[in-house]
Amino acid sequence: MIRRLVLGLFACAVMASPLSAQSRVELSGFAGWAFSDGVSGEALLAPDDNAVYNRIDPKDNGIYGFSAGFLVTPQVELGFLYSLQSTTLMLGCDDLAACTTSERDLGDFSISTYHGYFAYNFGEEEAPIRPFVLFGLGATSYGDTNIDVLGVDRTIEGQSQFSSTLAGGVKFFFNQHVGARVAARITPTYIKSDAEGYWCDPYWGCYLVGDAQYSNQFELSGGITFRF
Repeated sequence: MIRRLVLGLFACAVMASPLSAQSRVELSGFAGWAFSDGVSGEALLAPDDNAVYNRIDPKDNGIYGFSAGFLVTPQVELGFLYSLQSTTLMLGCDDLAACTTSERDLGDFSISTYHGYFAYNFGEEEAPIRPFVLFGLGATSYGDTNIDVLGVDRTIEGQSQFSSTLAGGVKFFFNQHVGARVAARITPTYIKSDAEGYWCDPYWGCYLVGDAQYSNQFELSGGITFRF
């Protein structure tokens, strides 16, 4: 389902590109740093180090990726964006009263994002400086993590989840075809909901209320843009 959505958004961008005689293709590569967080839960005792943890998070680390966009008008851009963060999955604790240690590395871990996006570029088409905002829908894919527990190799299986992404930045064009870009982007991904109790209404009755938890990536990046 998620893969079909991403491919469908990208196909819409491709089909829309001939609508304007001024259409251009922009290809960008970027690299930067991602501040990542995970989710919390019930405090649990790890059997191999007798420590208590209640969080699991990716470590902050470098990120890189690319985007391909079609300017269907001088301002409106449709395209596809991919990024990869190679990092480490770790256990942690944010409740000092319940936990006995701060954090522990589990193993290598990767986060890939795939988003079809809509962007709006401000200013004239040939302007040397063009601020932009971007919104995308797609998926975040968490890779497998191999760990050692009491001498036994185990694997935490990865998963993919629907996600959105929101970015803003500036493109600086040195000439008609080559430029640089800087951007800030946040990608929240829904992971789970924790039950908080029941809400009762005289008409609808009672139902369980949950507290949604998201794994967030906040990215600062720079790169180069080619325009054709």
